[in-house]
Amino acid sequence: MIVLFLLIAAVFVGLHWYVWRRLVRDTTARGSAPRRIGTVALVVLPGLTLLAVRDDLPGIPFRLEGVVDWPGFLWLAVFLYVVLALVAGEAVRPLLLRALARRDVKRAEPVTAPPRTGAAPAPADDAPAPALLARRVFVSRVVGGSAAAVALGTVGYGTAGLLRGPQIKRLTVPLAKLPRSAHGFRIAVVSDIHLSPLLGRDFAQHVVDTINSTQPDLIAVVGDLVDGSVENLSTAVAPLAQLRARHGSYFVTGNHEYFHDARRWVGVVRDLGLHPLENARTELPGFDLAGVNDVRGESEGQGPDFARALGDRDPARASVLLAHQPIVIDEAVRHGVDLQLSGHTHGGQLWPGNLLFGLTNPTVAGLDRYGDTQLYVSRGAGAWGPPVRVGAPSDITVIELASGQA
Repeated sequence: MIVLFLLIAAVFVGLHWYVWRRLVRDTTARGSAPRRIGTVALVVLPGLTLLAVRDDLPGIPFRLEGVVDWPGFLWLAVFLYVVLALVAGEAVRPLLLRALARRDVKRAEPVTAPPRTGAAPAPADDAPAPALLARRVFVSRVVGGSAAAVALGTVGYGTAGLLRGPQIKRLTVPLAKLPRSAHGFRIAVVSDIHLSPLLGRDFAQHVVDTINSTQPDLIAVVGDLVDGSVENLSTAVAPLAQLRARHGSYFVTGNHEYFHDARRWVGVVRDLGLHPLENARTELPGFDLAGVNDVRGESEGQGPDFARALGDRDPARASVLLAHQPIVIDEAVRHGVDLQLSGHTHGGQLWPGNLLFGLTNPTVAGLDRYGDTQLYVSRGAGAWGPPVRVGAPSDITVIELASGQA
């Protein structure tokens, strides 16, 4: 772990040095005010990022944590896209320099002078010509400015999209065992709300209002509801008491609940009127609804127990499983689950995060089939870390179950 930490720290520092070099050193004069300001910013902002990634900052009231978290996490997102844009700019930089050099040659007037007898040779000058230095600074400013503009525009767009709230997706999923009487049963699936100092009560209220507007038969909250303690977020989660569905609202834990006393959060959720499914199952008209604890709970003796949740059920009945992480799909297949509903991946949240999540998850977003089991992975409603989504808009999915007998 120490070696991994040191490696991550070295990469973090090295990339910030690269950004400083390209955005500040190469574009400003030594000792100038812009260079001093840029240098200070590239020390302070990563420092705020390191503070932001810690939950419950010591000595800072929870309501003030957002003052650190907003700039710290936003810089993390801007930093990602600045680095990507600057790396792409490395290919453009020599092309621009050559184009400018050819332009300057064409503009130069030819100078002819009669030969002078005994004239001394021109002194050698190994230093770059002033014109070359000017071209380098100009190209650095063009590439650096473009990279900064792309990064700021991307993050601004992604932040505005998240704060507008999740989109409603609708999807029909056929289940062979579902009886005709349950055809058209609608489940509103929401995951990864991640209430925190950044996304508080107002965001929770918007999510609740969006879910209720779909008038579902059942609501499934598939983990990672919070990023904080009960003491700090009890007010933020209060709107969940307004969730309305004909067959109720159900909840399973995500990995983030176990960072903040999952047992207490399960109690809070129950008091709000949701039904926690802790390795448990309930029979609904037409199918069984089961839920398992998140795999993170294994470290506390509260991990998923598929035998307890699914072991003694009637295999002739259709089954829907709530499980936060899609990686448990193999267990769902072994236990004959027809449909697993998951979250956790955020759909990658920040492109190209979807490519990284694809290395560790069977499905990053959307509907897939594994044997006789279908897996649907929601991109989630909120965000962890940077309150930004790029290439992975947040969603609430209304899944309509279709009977093969209909």
